[in-house]
Amino acid sequence: MGKKKGNAPGDSTIAQNKKARFEYHIDETFEAGLSLAGWEVKSLRAGKAQLTDTYILVKNGEAWLLGSHIMPLNTASTHVVADPTRTRKLLLHRKEIARIFSRTQEKGHTCVPLRLYWKKNLIKCELALVRGKQLHDKRATQKERDWNREKARVMRDHA
Repeated sequence: MGKKKGNAPGDSTIAQNKKARFEYHIDETFEAGLSLAGWEVKSLRAGKAQLTDTYILVKNGEAWLLGSHIMPLNTASTHVVADPTRTRKLLLHRKEIARIFSRTQEKGHTCVPLRLYWKKNLIKCELALVRGKQLHDKRATQKERDWNREKARVMRDHA
């Protein structure tokens, strides 16, 4: 038997930000580590994370993940006061942080997380430098998605 694919859908992904892919044009992606507490890791193993309305802030040469929601487990967070929406530090190289900072200063650009996933035994966050989409771009994306769904349906019925 062959090896399992590392980036198969549903394989190592903990949470996705599907709204970001619809709302923005993705220019460049980065991979960052996360500084987490023990109860957060246990919650992520259980899949209790949400990335909608989450964004990246660069301040004092450090990158921070704001607005992410990691629901605490009752069994794992009994001895600590768990804050599900606390600000979490992103672990990036200085050059990457400088690039993100300079690009987010340009008009119409921002940095958002796309997904949280496992890479071996580490939790990683995929970030993207993005530009906002116009309404007609969103319509085109929806049209393309519908066409791909219809095409897959036809191919499935004929095979």
